Amino acid sequence: MKDLENILELARSVGWGATDILSSYYHQTDDKLEVQYKQNEPVTIADVNVNNYILENLQAALGKENFAYISEETYQGEQVQQEWVWIIDPLDGTRDFIEKTGEYAIHIALVQGTRPVLAVVAVPEAEKLYYAIKGGGAFVETRERKTLPLQVSSRERIEDLTLVVSRSHRNERLNYLLQHLPCQNHKAVGSVGGKIAAIVEQRADIYISLSGKSAPKDWDIAAPELILTEAGGEFTHFDGTPLQYNTGDVNQWGGLLASNGQYHEVLCREAEKILAEF
Repeated sequence: MKDLENILELARSVGWGATDILSSYYHQTDDKLEVQYKQNEPVTIADVNVNNYILENLQAALGKENFAYISEETYQGEQVQQEWVWIIDPLDGTRDFIEKTGEYAIHIALVQGTRPVLAVVAVPEAEKLYYAIKGGGAFVETRERKTLPLQVSSRERIEDLTLVVSRSHRNERLNYLLQHLPCQNHKAVGSVGGKIAAIVEQRADIYISLSGKSAPKDWDIAAPELILTEAGGEFTHFDGTPLQYNTGDVNQWGGLLASNGQYHEVLCREAEKILAEF
């Protein structure tokens, strides 16, 4: 097993390469980006080509013997048996990519067993790459390779907390919950990676995911989770249990709360109480 620091260096390099490819598609002059739909979710040629780039580069360096690879674009419903699993989303926030909000991201996580130990989240339009190793803190680096440590916010009052919310993934239960929480400052941000970036850069404090007919997938959550927790935040189910990955079901069902950790348990209890009244 290669040293995690060396693997992180590889993942960061791949993340920047993937950033260049995605950004070139995003800024191409003809605005005809062919969009197809897979299970009601949009997929573009950019998703596919970035996915291929990430897989080819990781597999060329690390092989397939000790590592398995689960990617949004290639996943066939299988649970892999290897202890070490790469969980990849080549384009998180495809709708934001298509609609040119700029709020899309690349997620690359390495999971040992069912928990992430290494993560990269690249946000191309911000020209930033966020990364973490379990137990080593979280960092952001710029295109010039300037690196800064990340630390979540601290607010005095629960009412002062700001929630990052989705523009597109909304339903009546989630809207009801958001309307009745004690914190009413809302900021719309695309991509889960972008939402967690807002929290670790102290521009926001809370993100809530509530599954409806569908749920976020492992590749939406794994990399952002580790970056948040290594920056001092928390990311759990409403009942406080930790998230798990590569369990045979890539759906992250139920209520999930990501926060700066300050009022995490209070907000989890409050969310369950509010939803019981819906």
